[in-house]
Amino acid sequence: MVVRSVSSDRRGALSSRDGDTIREAASAARVLRIPLVLILSSSGADVSDGVASLHGWGRAAKEIAACSGIVPIVAVVTGPAISGPALMLGMADIVIMTSDAFAYVSGPGMVEDFTGVRIDIHQLGGSVVHARASGLCAIESAAVDEAMDYVGDLLGLLPSHTDELPPVEPCADPPEGTVVALASIVPARTTSSYDVRRVISLVADGDTVTELWTRWSPQLVTALGRLDGQPVGFVANQPQALAGTIDISASQKGARFVRLCDAFNLPLVTLVDTPGFLPGKDLEWRGMIRHGAELAFAYAEATVPRVCVILRKAFGGAYIVMDSKGLGNDLCFAWPGAQIAVMGAEGAVQVLHRSAGPEERLALQERYTAVFLTPWQASERGFVDAVIEPSDTRMVVAQALAALGTAREALPGRKHTGGPL
Repeated sequence: MVVRSVSSDRRGALSSRDGDTIREAASAARVLRIPLVLILSSSGADVSDGVASLHGWGRAAKEIAACSGIVPIVAVVTGPAISGPALMLGMADIVIMTSDAFAYVSGPGMVEDFTGVRIDIHQLGGSVVHARASGLCAIESAAVDEAMDYVGDLLGLLPSHTDELPPVEPCADPPEGTVVALASIVPARTTSSYDVRRVISLVADGDTVTELWTRWSPQLVTALGRLDGQPVGFVANQPQALAGTIDISASQKGARFVRLCDAFNLPLVTLVDTPGFLPGKDLEWRGMIRHGAELAFAYAEATVPRVCVILRKAFGGAYIVMDSKGLGNDLCFAWPGAQIAVMGAEGAVQVLHRSAGPEERLALQERYTAVFLTPWQASERGFVDAVIEPSDTRMVVAQALAALGTAREALPGRKHTGGPL
């Protein structure tokens, strides 16, 4: 179901009748169980319509909320999205913005009046700002036609509603052999970086990967794609950005994506390489505990098939929240060079042997690395199901998802969870 709010002689100001149109379209999408696509270009509530315009968009927002988790909601912003109607974007599953689009609740004039800061519309709420800073924009597009192509690609990976499985397509390259290139992606030196998107592209079917929220919190990659023709969601730490550490925005980004995949029955493939949570006074004051729990809660609550592959580092609390066995993943694999531990060797020796001299510390670090920074202890204790060769990853994950394809999980009877937000 597509509903448009486009610029008119009042720059697309939403009247009470426009609100009713959106509400009726959202209701029809929910009843017919088909995706809802909003194409928005609006200067806000229609002042000439008075408070009735506010009532109208409120009714529309209520019906959009009723669609959430039942049918996919995709919003495309092609111009302004101002004030109340802009909040509808925050209710969508995926937001696409064209290069000339902008969205904000309080405009430049009000910002200057309250803060004294002069700013233009694109600096305040342009597509670049929402793609990089706020996390509202999942995909940036050059023009409307390109944005609609993205809509088609996304809806081709998602089911029409939550009680339907995602559409499977024939795979031209069945994952039955090895992928040699995977063996050389991770550098031998543990502090060297690499692009985890390369791992995703080699594990997924060729040219099927669509990354979401590319510029927002780039240390975590979230992407939709196919594996053996099956739509899946990929979540991966990105060593190229902040060494793959997890901060507040990364937790929010990952949690939102996991919930999206879980709502629409897409299996989750998690690729782990993180040294931990990003430390910082400001992060702690802004709620690192609460927001970090969002990612853990989203994984723990997910009922879709979940496969985790530990590529290299998996330390401490970050190991837990990246879909660890403790959070209930279905299968967990690790590469032979994976390091699974409470912390790295240097930190562990500082805690356990504070009085040791420099030479003794180096020897202790080497011993800790050899004994504890391996996947074998975790494998022996059942926290890792198998240690696999990197070149076998595509084949092993595809086989795991095929085996889990008939798995079903009973949902607890409750109104809703009270998880961290």
